[in-house]
Amino acid sequence: MLNNVAVLLLDEVHPFELGVLCEVFGLDRSEEGLPVHDFAVVSAEGPELRTHAGFTISTPHGLDRLEEADLIAVPASGNVMAKTHPEEALSALRRAVERGARVLSVCSGAYVLGAAGLLDGRRCTTHWRHAADLARRYPKAIVEPDVLYVDEGPVITSAGTAAGIDACLHLVRQEYGQDAANTIARRMVVPPHRDGGQAQYIDRPLPRNACDTVGGTLAWMEQHLDQEMTVEQLAAQAHMSPRTFARRFQQETGTTPYRWLLRQRVLLAQHLLETSDRTVDTIAGQTGFGTAATLRHQFVRTLGTTPNAYRRTFRGPAATADAA
Repeated sequence: MLNNVAVLLLDEVHPFELGVLCEVFGLDRSEEGLPVHDFAVVSAEGPELRTHAGFTISTPHGLDRLEEADLIAVPASGNVMAKTHPEEALSALRRAVERGARVLSVCSGAYVLGAAGLLDGRRCTTHWRHAADLARRYPKAIVEPDVLYVDEGPVITSAGTAAGIDACLHLVRQEYGQDAANTIARRMVVPPHRDGGQAQYIDRPLPRNACDTVGGTLAWMEQHLDQEMTVEQLAAQAHMSPRTFARRFQQETGTTPYRWLLRQRVLLAQHLLETSDRTVDTIAGQTGFGTAATLRHQFVRTLGTTPNAYRRTFRGPAATADAA
């Protein structure tokens, strides 16, 4: 059971992500029949920390408080990708997993788990904007860029912001049952359950700035999403053998050519559904899916919703009727 919960803070911690962890694990809701945790906020960088929003917070707890925790949660913090994290904090995370405790990251907090080596050989996720970079920095991690959260035994990682709520409620559901998770969700006025495999809503394609050898081919692929493509054709475009191209592509993007192409086609379909009145059939042709049925199948598989339902989410019922 999760009797003891500690939240590990780095400088420039994001207040919302910290607040989520405090709301789920740090409040006394015993009058509603919920368990009370021995909860503490722990600083990895001194008793007073700046938040990403500009104000400061303080805590009396240092890293030694992590040694007794059943769960250590790491929220997002500013510029976490470029930081060198305190080795004492990374060692404490490794020791926690070794003794059977759980660790949970929210958004870019996954970088801290990666630096500790806890993502090696494990499926994981983070905010979609950071997914490709996380995969490049920690190549032994199996990064899934388009899910809300991933539970890999003692290591749980979540995507950005609100997905942290989903991951926390998932853990509550595992430990205390559906009723406890539903009670907390009602208090927070959020859905009680969104499956971890449900897709993140991604606004733009992942950045290509670190794709040294396949960047030109990626740009060409984006401009020809309505056309069929094979690895052999793409390798010829990049002036490589198919085997070399596939290897370089995986190294530089963190995924395969097929998965990257599929993701860009879904992203383009999302954009057209949000911003145009084109029919689903027309969008299917423009995005390389060919037919509305194929687009619908891949849309549901990737995002967990249909094209028309997605359009209603962003534009309202009238837009769906007009485009039918």
